[in-house]
Amino acid sequence: MTPPTTEPQPAPQTEPQTEPQPEPQPLPFDGAISAFYRDQAPEEIRAAIAGAGKKDILSPDYAYAKRMSKSAYETTMAALQRELVRLQADVKATGKRVVVVFEGRDAAGKGGTIKRFRENLNPRVARVVALSKPSEREQGQWYFQRYIDHLPTAGEIVLFDRSWYNRGVVEKVFGFCTDDQRARFFDQLPAFEKMLIDEGFHFVKIWLNVGRAEQLRRFLARERDPLKQWKLSWIDVEGLKKWDAYTQAIRETFARSHSPHAPWWVVRADDKYRARIAAIQTVLHGINYAGKNGNAAAPPDASICAGPDLWNG
Repeated sequence: MTPPTTEPQPAPQTEPQTEPQPEPQPLPFDGAISAFYRDQAPEEIRAAIAGAGKKDILSPDYAYAKRMSKSAYETTMAALQRELVRLQADVKATGKRVVVVFEGRDAAGKGGTIKRFRENLNPRVARVVALSKPSEREQGQWYFQRYIDHLPTAGEIVLFDRSWYNRGVVEKVFGFCTDDQRARFFDQLPAFEKMLIDEGFHFVKIWLNVGRAEQLRRFLARERDPLKQWKLSWIDVEGLKKWDAYTQAIRETFARSHSPHAPWWVVRADDKYRARIAAIQTVLHGINYAGKNGNAAAPPDASICAGPDLWNG
């Protein structure tokens, strides 16, 4: 007997399986940087950021329209790294004492430049000094005292990631010092830096400067990058609103601290690649060391690295 036929039954309907989506992470400072961009940034700054490609330079008076290519950067940087190793060997052998001060607006690239400066150097020879807020004891000391403690001994290179110039700029802008304290700082500063020179330190001051639109573009990128959010601070967020106050404080600082014995080198840092190269070349070109290759340790590009006259606010 033939069994009765039956219609095939449709498979039971099930919900499609999807991967659980991670909860969106809150932006640092409750998205204050995005809010500034949206609600408070000047219209021309917003327009410059919104209309730019990734490799476009945002400052209209910068010497180049596009960022340096990665291949050209890596070729040049490789030669400079070899020169830095030669410098390190000479410093260690001769007992030279090298001090390089890195200053600049927030997000100008100080940390990245310092990283490239010392990435192939011995940390026992080349060290970074990045001091935090002074302790209660340090607040009662002579202002320069805590920086003196970190100056190099014979055979050392010290890179200051911000320095005593905090008093000239950041402390002024945020009211962390009195006008009398700042005036005393500027009165004592020339003699202090001349003592460093007279004592035999090789002393270099580098100011990395970045345009307003580029600074904000970098802050927006940091705000959204979980690996870089730690770089943001309350000072950064509040400083966005104080661009003009920073400009005035920087102008005064250059006027009071640029001198023949301790000149400022201003690096236009809108292109990080060119800025890193120029900063390293500034140090290498200005010091004698065994085995120096003059082609690699050439003078920096004068269109983006020169004295304070190059500074564009």
